[in-house]
Parts: sequence; C-alpha cells; structure tokens
Amino acid sequence: MSGAQLFIREDLGLSDAQVEVLAGSINVFMLASILAAGWAADVLGRRGTLVLANVFLTAGALAMSLGASFPALMAARCVTSVGSGFSVVVSSVYNAEISPPSMRGFLSSFLDMFVSLGLLLSYVSNYAFAGLPVHLGWRVMYAAGVVPPVLLAAGVLAMPESPRWLAMRGRHAEARAVLLRTSDTPAEADLRLQDIIKQATVAKEDDGDAAGNVWKELLVSPSASVRRIVVCVVGIHFFQQASGIDAIVLYSPLVFKAAGISSNTSVLAATVGVGVVKMCFVLVATLFSDRIGRRPLLLASTAGVAASMASLGAALCFAGAASTAAVVTSVVAFMAAFSVGLGPVVGTYSAEVMPLRLRAQGASLGMAVNRLTCGVVSMTFISLADAITMPGCFFLYAGVAAAACVFVYVRLPETRGRSLEDMDVLFAK
Repeated sequence: MSGAQLFIREDLGLSDAQVEVLAGSINVFMLASILAAGWAADVLGRRGTLVLANVFLTAGALAMSLGASFPALMAARCVTSVGSGFSVVVSSVYNAEISPPSMRGFLSSFLDMFVSLGLLLSYVSNYAFAGLPVHLGWRVMYAAGVVPPVLLAAGVLAMPESPRWLAMRGRHAEARAVLLRTSDTPAEADLRLQDIIKQATVAKEDDGDAAGNVWKELLVSPSASVRRIVVCVVGIHFFQQASGIDAIVLYSPLVFKAAGISSNTSVLAATVGVGVVKMCFVLVATLFSDRIGRRPLLLASTAGVAASMASLGAALCFAGAASTAAVVTSVVAFMAAFSVGLGPVVGTYSAEVMPLRLRAQGASLGMAVNRLTCGVVSMTFISLADAITMPGCFFLYAGVAAAACVFVYVRLPETRGRSLEDMDVLFAK
C-alpha cells in the first residue's frame, strides 16, 4: 500500500482523505474476522482456518489489482481483511502451541520475521514496478500478492495440527504423535501431553456454552490471574500500534518527501532500505528471545522507539541536506528499535500467557485491540499531520512509546523457559 498509494492517487484521482481511509480501513474491517478467528480455530482447527484465510487473501489481492474505483478498492480491502484477520490470530496461536518451551520464543519470532520479509518484498516490488505506466504499475504491485497465499495454503496441508487442539478434541494419540516430533525428548513429549490433557479436561468441564463462557471469563468475571493476563495482552497490543509503526510502514514515502526527497523512485528506494533494516533486526529478536528473555527485549525496544520518534520529530523541524539525512537515520533507528522487541515479541508473549481454555479467543481480543489501534493511527495520520504538523505527530508517538516502556517495566513478568501450562502460576502472584 505504501508504494501503490502514490500511483493510485494519480491514476484514480483520490483525495488525501480517501487515501488514508483506503490504507487504514483494512484494520477496521479486520475486527470482525479477528473476533471470529478464535471460534473458527476451535471449530475448524488451526490448519483449516489458515487454509480458509489464504483463500480470502488470494481473492483480495486479485480484486485490488482489478479495482477501477474507490468503492471497488474498498470492497477488495474488505475481502482481504477476512484472510488477514484469521491468519494473524491463528498463526500466533499455532506457533506458540506447536513449539517446545526451549525454542518457543525463537520459533514464534519467525512470524514477525516473515512479516518483515513480506514487507521488504513488497517494497522491492513497488520499486521494481514504479517505472511502469501509472495505470498499470500499482495493479501489478497488487497482482504479485496472489502468489504467496497460494503457496502458503498448499504448505499448510503438510503441517501437523496443533497438539493442544487435538487434545481438546480428545484425539490424544494424534496429539502425542505431534509432540514426539516437536519435543526435545520422548519424556518431554509425554510430560507436555499430560499437562495439555489436564488443561483440556479443565476447559471441557468449564464449557457449557463454550464460546460464551470464554468471553465471560475474559471480560465479565475474570479471576485475578486472568485479569492480570488480559491487562498485559491488551496493553502490549495497544502500545505496539499506538507507538506509530503503521505511520512509518504506510506513510514513509510521505515522510521522506516532507524531508526533501522529491522523486518517487528515490522515495521507494529509501523504503527498501527501511525494509532491509527491519528484516535484519527481527533476526536479533529471533536469536535472543529465548536467551535473554522477552522482558529485556521489550524494555530496550520501547525505549529505543521513544528516542527515535523524538529524533524524527526534531529532524523534520529543520530543512536542508543534514535534516534529510537525520530523518532517514531516525526512521531506520525507529525500525531497528521496533523490530528487536515490540514487533516480534508481542505476538509471542500474548499467545503464550493465555490459558489453553482462553487462548484462541484471548488472542483474538488482543489482536482486535491491535488492529483497532492500528486503524486509528493509519486513518488519521495525514489529517493529524495537517492539524498538529508532521513533527507533532512523531513527538506524540514518542510520548506513547515512553508510556509503553513504563507499562512493560511495571506490568509484564518474564515468561522465558516456562511451559504454556505454567502461566497461571506465574500470573497468580
């Protein structure tokens, strides 16, 4: 969207308001599918829900590439949102449930690593197709998005189902077979299976109207430990998006233009550099999440995001070559800081702290807050910049990131090395 919007605006004559609604609306559209994802994942299984998600992602990419008007593009974004909502929730849950405790942080970070790779590839394709005629270039950018979900839908069929979902369905032999493939030793597999069956039994005993009881326990009458977990999950998802990541991901071309980089090709080349940095620093989180823990990475990340956003706001207050260099450096620093913690660790942390009986719907709740906050940021950035100036926007995001650092320090305990079934004990304290 970040590159295509430059050409859609010119080709279809869209206004600033239409561009920011088109860019950010997917996050609002996603709310329904995100809230339904927990139910779908429990009914269809984690794998079945991912296959369904990729059908919608493929259809949405095709529809975007063929759109001829603002309403048609909005309808295509709505189709895409169903696949995005399902996949973003279920991927986190599946990754957490399939991984042994010794490698859960490492493997769960793969999700954000490949999201970053997807962003990088989209920045590269934007740059590669920027030389095509205006009416054709942005359509090819979207048409290229058909390929990954088709490959993923096929690949999912070769993946084992979540052992925790199998145990919830009483399919213990199948669950043990999966655990033997995904544990360090057979003894660990048997121990994990015992814990999972115990949790699944508790979940079944608690379930009359399963979905209704889960939402009641999450929101209406949570226990003290569940309330602490919900505060952590909702809070960390809110701060991840409220610190301004989508303002950079979606609108970095506008930020670079405001800094004095005039040509579309140069702007898109700069976004490719940002994508490379994001990809590299997600690898840092992937390698160190299980070694030094989630909490230190989140503290370092939130502090770095606050400092780089403040630096970006200050750099945009001045003009000249030095200011342009400072803007690019600040954007790169922001992306590096975000990618070592707030980006990859949030999904891992929120999926692993939820009890099994609440995990799918709890992940949906956290992601719903995430997407709603993201929608507010992405659909207001241009208007907010007009109202309080672009530097003012980034100073505001810096303040939010500073608050996020305090929140992590005060509220989030370390989860490194603990089994998923042990989280209730951690949050009971």
